[in-house]
Amino acid sequence: MHSQRQLPPWQASFLLLSTIWGASFMFIKVELDELDPLEVALARVVFGAAALFLILAIRRESLPRGRTVWRDLFIVALFYNSIPFSLFAFGEQHASSIVAAIGNATTPLWTVIFAIALLPTERATTSRVLGVVIGFVGVLILLGPWAGLGGPSLLGTLLCLGPGICYGIAFTYTRRQLTGRAESAVSLAAAQVMIATLQLAIVTPAFSSAPSHISIKVWGSMLALGALGTGIAYVLSYDVIGRAGATTASLVTYVVPLFATFFGVVLLNESLTWNEPIGALVIIAGAAISQGLLRRATVPA
Repeated sequence: MHSQRQLPPWQASFLLLSTIWGASFMFIKVELDELDPLEVALARVVFGAAALFLILAIRRESLPRGRTVWRDLFIVALFYNSIPFSLFAFGEQHASSIVAAIGNATTPLWTVIFAIALLPTERATTSRVLGVVIGFVGVLILLGPWAGLGGPSLLGTLLCLGPGICYGIAFTYTRRQLTGRAESAVSLAAAQVMIATLQLAIVTPAFSSAPSHISIKVWGSMLALGALGTGIAYVLSYDVIGRAGATTASLVTYVVPLFATFFGVVLLNESLTWNEPIGALVIIAGAAISQGLLRRATVPA
């Protein structure tokens, strides 16, 4: 008689993380009905920082110390939070939340490119180069050059591709400058998002006008996008990494567009053209090849 297998603990965190990040693009779209793009980005880091500081207090941990780590966190906050969050918000003014999620899926491709360029230990192997080439074929399919490169949504699509470049820089810089530190991941994340809050708080008033009214729906989206998508999601991500490893955790990038598409089509009534899912599949395949995930999957356990 066989005993029933229990669900590994990390799978629940993985599924919840994929759902939260997939819904983030929907929350951005909802907020844009009443807020300027920079206000969307600022609210996201404000609520995210609040959630992370609450977690930090519960864990009785402190913020990092030292000029060097704060300098590094300033750069990471710029490329991991302030710029990409703003680009997504500006991009979703012209493109669907589905396109934004697909743009986010290019992150592993850019990470491979910057890692090869900046990290001495990373090599330009055949699988990595092939994966990057395939991934960018997927980007071309997404842009749809046969229809005039994305038509009226070209600007939005290009803006939504920008965060992937930023994340590639941020991931590479983090690995080079911040890995192996004594501080916990939550401590570093709280400091990083706090810095992003200060960065956006300086810029936003100069380019945005304060909203006259914010509905309950938008307040709910702001809280969900910040506290969940930029706060709790960090903790879930670290939980998956700790329980299942970094390779398994990286798979969330490929699952997020599925949830984003579901929320976009079902809840936002967004249309879906044939080249968007096809482009997404090609991008995801290229990213998987570039990270060697398909090759690892063929190795016997």
